[in-house]
Amino acid sequence: MEKFTTLSAVAAALPENNIDTDKIIPARFLKTTQRTGLGKYAFDSMRYRPDGSENPDFILNKEPWRKAEILVTYDNLGCGSSREHAPWALLDFGIRCVIAPSFADIFFNNCFKNGILPIRLPREICDQLMSDSTMGSNARLTIDLPRQVVIRPDGEEVPFEIDPFRKHMLLEGLDDIGQTLQHETEIKSFEQKVAGERPWMPSITLD
Repeated sequence: MEKFTTLSAVAAALPENNIDTDKIIPARFLKTTQRTGLGKYAFDSMRYRPDGSENPDFILNKEPWRKAEILVTYDNLGCGSSREHAPWALLDFGIRCVIAPSFADIFFNNCFKNGILPIRLPREICDQLMSDSTMGSNARLTIDLPRQVVIRPDGEEVPFEIDPFRKHMLLEGLDDIGQTLQHETEIKSFEQKVAGERPWMPSITLD
């Protein structure tokens, strides 16, 4: 998983409540178990018209937000079904950080597991960040994870909270498997000890 330290990028505003996982990635695209290739389907019903052409009014179809890496929205982002494909689609599109007053719990957790930083900020702050984003490519937000601040284009710093363990995982680029493999030496040592004490047990390998 790619490390997340400091991100300076264009932010796209989606001023809506209750954007569910089906809006983020419709159910008909959930046949794959691959984490890549889903970005083109992110927000499919909002990005495309029924004939498959782009909706020119949708923010992610406009410059410079086609290359947005930060998404700012309103309450209860990621509600609905618990599909992990939702953060997969966002990440494959290029989104590394989502900012909202509140998130659905499973979506919130899945973001961390896939290298996306979800930040909770009050609605009035989200409104300010959305206003900043309308200034185009010159209005870049900076997310400083080590210092836990969002830096607005005018230099104002907005602090945010994050669980220390999740912060560590993002800074080191670790998912659950990567975290486990940090203890590979101890695991192999324990396996060898158990094998010596109980030779009849099948061995386990991490290779």
